[in-house]
Amino acid sequence: MNIFPAEKIRLDFEKIDQIKHLIDMTLRLITFSREHYADDLLDAYIKKTTTLKELLSVKNAQMEAESEEEAQLYTVLLRSTLDFITEEIVADVQFNSELQLFQLFRLVSPESHSKHPNKYRQTDVQIGRYFCPEPHALPGLVSELFYQMELIENPIIRAIYFHHELIRIHPFSDGNGRTTRMAKNWILMYKFCPPIFLSDSNEKKTYIKTLENSFLYLNQKGMNWNEHFELFFNQELDRLIHSCTDVYVTVKGIGNKRNSKIANKT
Repeated sequence: MNIFPAEKIRLDFEKIDQIKHLIDMTLRLITFSREHYADDLLDAYIKKTTTLKELLSVKNAQMEAESEEEAQLYTVLLRSTLDFITEEIVADVQFNSELQLFQLFRLVSPESHSKHPNKYRQTDVQIGRYFCPEPHALPGLVSELFYQMELIENPIIRAIYFHHELIRIHPFSDGNGRTTRMAKNWILMYKFCPPIFLSDSNEKKTYIKTLENSFLYLNQKGMNWNEHFELFFNQELDRLIHSCTDVYVTVKGIGNKRNSKIANKT
């Protein structure tokens, strides 16, 4: 396996511009309006975490939650990991190292981390028809991925690219999806984008199928930009547009409600 070269990414920036516009609209609300607070934005971001009901319906999209207890535990881990990420962002820390990757792995998947603390997997893994790289190749691939990621200026493209390629590497014995999605969200949130998650079982199936097709194409036909890779990018961008829209509506609604209460008192 080779890491996909960052310079080969080809995208239409229309959706990225739409996301930026939605983020700017939200930031204007909390900056220039007395009724909209920064706390509203943070609350809206944190509430983007998947609900218990959604976790149970998605099952393998975020984790293998076979019971309500497992889903509840995962929800706690997910939110504590987001708390860690927000603390790092406040301290002006970006996601850009393997050490941070292991930190996320430990936080969001502690049981898996305890079995193989600070180590990549030592066994072969298969995703559908796609065979992940052999264990001996993992350290070099992850290092190359971080190098390639730094070549991408746009944080949205960087986050989605990192997501695609780390899942393709599949460095851990378990918890790869959870860890990867939190790393992606760290990159996004540092630049004021809300976190994004899979929302239902149908979306989960499409997500996995798109990734499998992209991985197979890259393995069989070389490191070329292709329809499957582009489809994955567009699906992630659509999720981010939905999330940004939801956050804007939420923040605006909280502020408007607050303003109505003030008006009623006067």
